[in-house]
Amino acid sequence: MKKIVLILAALLTISLSACSQKKAETNMKQKVLVAYFSASGTTKGVAQQLAEAASADLHEIKPAQPYTDADLDWRNKQSRSSVEMQDKKSRPAITNKLTDIKDYDVVYVGFPIWWYTCPTIINTFMEAYDFNGKTVIPFATSGGSSIKKACEDLRDTYPNVNWKEGKLLNHASKEDMKKWIESNQ
Repeated sequence: MKKIVLILAALLTISLSACSQKKAETNMKQKVLVAYFSASGTTKGVAQQLAEAASADLHEIKPAQPYTDADLDWRNKQSRSSVEMQDKKSRPAITNKLTDIKDYDVVYVGFPIWWYTCPTIINTFMEAYDFNGKTVIPFATSGGSSIKKACEDLRDTYPNVNWKEGKLLNHASKEDMKKWIESNQ
């Protein structure tokens, strides 16, 4: 009887080890992209750190017409960013489109929070590619707003995308980023 219990315990250990190894191999094979839009450079810095922590490729979502300081003046209702954010159909043109999005399994999408959500240029990016079969994970920077509404808006607008929980990464350390990355695998 004791021998049978030991054999069963050994088989269970081998089985669990094989499952764990298979999961690790699957995660190692995933190709990861960090795509980001940054108007002032803050989100760019976070995206670079995230790409390094995730061993990911980095892609900047560049507006065809760069934003000026006047464009970003949220107190001016006639500024470019204010006008874009008031128009739910606004899709600012982007340059430097990706040619190989199909090669990625996981895509982190980063942006600054504007008016409690993501800038409309993120919709341009989301609508430019086929995210079918990919995991998409939003991240953001903000001077005081949460990422919650942006995540809700993205899920509502693109319900067929496999979204993972987003995170505000303003002051995240490399270790915090690595833990978050691991929690998304």
